[in-house]
Amino acid sequence: MTRVFLVRHGETVQNIEHRYSGSTDVPLSEVGKSQAAQLATWASGAKLDAIWSSTASRARDTADVCARASGITPRSDQRLVELDFGAAEGLTADEIVERWPGVFEAFRRDPVQNHLPDGEHPEDAIERFCDGVFSAAETSSVSRLLIVCHSTILRLGLCKFLGLPPSEYRRLFPVVMNCALTELSIDAGSVSLLRFNAPTDARTK
Repeated sequence: MTRVFLVRHGETVQNIEHRYSGSTDVPLSEVGKSQAAQLATWASGAKLDAIWSSTASRARDTADVCARASGITPRSDQRLVELDFGAAEGLTADEIVERWPGVFEAFRRDPVQNHLPDGEHPEDAIERFCDGVFSAAETSSVSRLLIVCHSTILRLGLCKFLGLPPSEYRRLFPVVMNCALTELSIDAGSVSLLRFNAPTDARTK
């Protein structure tokens, strides 16, 4: 059995402005760096065996702080990156509405079938992300694994792992806090959700 801690990276300026970052490489804000340091404090006592991250700098930088605190060499995987939002990258919801009338409402009704213009299909993203999570667990041959990733792909992945409709990810998991813990148990390919959005000062079992 493997315990997997999925964590959204620390805050970025685009997070503050509620912009769709997606595949755009944006750095951590000063608050994001502080969040990463707090996560590292948790990681130093979490008895982790391995740390993986998305290849985006905001995820890698968050993971690197945790790796230094834990004495672990981090690894990154392109499969763990955020959903690519296509032409909507860098835009706010209001800007999307202004640019493409009706598109955002359709996206809100079904963000999988009505994904944003020129963006990655969420079903494709789900498959590569879940493959990345299982690969990290299998390659590392570990019992406790930290994976630093992103908000939308984390929620889509949870839907897949738990047998929930991915089109409902925005309603079922409306918010993923920066550097909060989502804990899974993976046993012979079966996945259970133990915690979601838990603060890092919560007791680790």
